[in-house]
Amino acid sequence: MSTLRAGVLDSRCREGHLESADPLVLWGGSGMVGDVPSLIQPVLPLLAASAVLMAATPAQDSRLTLLDAMATELTRNHQQLKLQSHEPPYFMSYQLKDYTQDVVAARYGAVFMDDGYRERRLYVDVRVGDYSFDSSVAEGLDFSFSTKGTSYTSRKEGPLDDSPLALRTALWLITDEKYKSALFQYLKKKGEDVYSVEDPKRPASFSKEKPSLHTQPPVERPFQRERWVKLAREVSARFNAHPELFDSEVRVTADKVTRLFVSTEGSRLVTEETLYGLHVSAVTRAPDGQLLDNSRDFYAPTEAGLPDDARVRASAEKVIEELLALRQAPAIDPYTGPAILAPEAAGVLFHETLGHRLEGDRQDGDNEGKTFKGQVGKMVLPTFLSLHDDPSLRTMGGEPLNGYYLYDEEGVKGQRVTLVEKGVLRNYLLGRRPVDGFLQSNGHGRSQGTLKPVARMANLVVESTKQVSDAKLKQLLIEEAKRQDKPYGLIIRDITGGNTNTSSYGYQAFKGVPRMVYRVDVKTGKETLVRGVEIVGTPLSAVNRLMATGQKLGVFNGFCGAESGNVPVSTVAPAALIQEIELQRAVEGKDRPPILSSPAASQTPAPREKP
Repeated sequence: MSTLRAGVLDSRCREGHLESADPLVLWGGSGMVGDVPSLIQPVLPLLAASAVLMAATPAQDSRLTLLDAMATELTRNHQQLKLQSHEPPYFMSYQLKDYTQDVVAARYGAVFMDDGYRERRLYVDVRVGDYSFDSSVAEGLDFSFSTKGTSYTSRKEGPLDDSPLALRTALWLITDEKYKSALFQYLKKKGEDVYSVEDPKRPASFSKEKPSLHTQPPVERPFQRERWVKLAREVSARFNAHPELFDSEVRVTADKVTRLFVSTEGSRLVTEETLYGLHVSAVTRAPDGQLLDNSRDFYAPTEAGLPDDARVRASAEKVIEELLALRQAPAIDPYTGPAILAPEAAGVLFHETLGHRLEGDRQDGDNEGKTFKGQVGKMVLPTFLSLHDDPSLRTMGGEPLNGYYLYDEEGVKGQRVTLVEKGVLRNYLLGRRPVDGFLQSNGHGRSQGTLKPVARMANLVVESTKQVSDAKLKQLLIEEAKRQDKPYGLIIRDITGGNTNTSSYGYQAFKGVPRMVYRVDVKTGKETLVRGVEIVGTPLSAVNRLMATGQKLGVFNGFCGAESGNVPVSTVAPAALIQEIELQRAVEGKDRPPILSSPAASQTPAPREKP
């Protein structure tokens, strides 16, 4: 099951689970172990790579000191780690992620959170066997094995102090655990292979890639705490004048991750990424008990890219206005018929119906539905549509894209991939797990924290050659509704997110959670706000009923959750007219709203500045 949502998740993670669901090698010189001549030759490429990077990087850079320590320990373990009478590791990589975050959150006009934290997390990949057949297993099956006594799992934290010895010691202990686990898995896989039918098309276990060398200059992460505290207090107080909205929040986050990566192939990476978020949200209940929420979410790689104070105030007023309107909007019955999806909603549709099913790791394995396996070169979309994913895109139409990155979690440069060209499937999103016919990574191996990377989306972009104006799109909607003898069509202008199931043991289906849905009368063209429905359907049926698209592109920024954690993503798409879409009844809440009125209801509301 994969999910997409607009609000950020707290970037703090503990071995694959989130603490909360809030909206967030370089060689430097030495590094050789021992004086045995046989150990020198294999690491000459590492020394050469280090010399190039060190020449271009200030010597006082503490990141390189740690990267040197990582490279030293990597070489020591790669050359010497071997259990008697068993295979040594053929590939290893180390990754350190240094996380920092500041967060300010206010409710009811008061600060509820003013916090910051920092941590370092380690990920170690150890593989036994060779590139064609190794110890790797599907995400979630990687484990340590103990035959007696109490099992011990090494901690995956790195030292906050820039201590090379402490870092090497932590890596040494994790590496020992990973090697034993990899050796166990390798022997188990070899045994299981005896019972499996030979598959001449079985791809290799791991792709062999050229080393990547990159040192990114340090990136500043300013945070105007006083400004955000003041603004969060002020804007959150605006909700007090509307006791129907029983909960609300204004949250500002500033995240930074510095990533150090080394591998036995010679990759040496230092990258830094920052992401700022500003979220205005509120919750209410309709008179019939249905829970309603609304929000505005903004992301930017710099603090200056966040909206100014006036725009934040205006966003809060819009959230209030829409929620009050939704409370009074009629709930509609399940519906099948034509609908227009606004750009953000159309992007979520493509993300859930196609994007996940074109991830390389989903083309293999007994647990996957493999919707598009073996379909390369065949028509999967209407001919006027093309689809590609490009992690190198920083912005689209001046708006920052969440899915931007330089190198993926496996040390491969992020690359633009044409997935569908004029309706024809051309490629998959690939990490270092090859797919039949596609043996190299295209830089889409992604994960959160210390989870195992798998192929994931970054910036999914939809292109269309059948574009019409918004007015024409609405006209086509009305004409199609009349043709189907429907009293109305629908326009879905805003969406919270969605989820999909790609597994073989479940239905191949998807769901979207629309927020602002309008019923369009076929006789008058009048639009009426409605509520109480969710988009559902099967992927192949839904995307092949697209009739036309709008001319303007819209961006949906959010976080996508799957087996390798929550990763920042974006979709870029035009509005889309679908010949037939299915809407099912949303969960009907019957909870009684708060019995007493809010204490704020008796207070005189503070004067408001005009947005």
